[in-house]
Amino acid sequence: MKLPITFHRAASTEFSEATAWYESKRIGLGIEFIAEIERCVSLASEHPLQFPLVHHDIRRVIANRFPYCVYFRTEKDRIVVIAIFHGRRDPAIWIHRA
Repeated sequence: MKLPITFHRAASTEFSEATAWYESKRIGLGIEFIAEIERCVSLASEHPLQFPLVHHDIRRVIANRFPYCVYFRTEKDRIVVIAIFHGRRDPAIWIHRA
């Protein structure tokens, strides 16, 4: 069963900013980034429990090709994306959202 997806406001901002950055590096790269993050979010929605817990009830999907992870929480009736985060950034930035 595929759960509905909700994005934390900060996760939406991170996603938009990263997409713009990739698009500025090469036309079309932002679209490729979007497709990969959407794949990760879809996997989380379809099979949330297959991903490891990384902080309390927060799980992580690691993106392919891009150094990003999608952090999410599974709730009763939805998936909440907490962060779309570059692997080299300090995780303390998103942990407070949990």
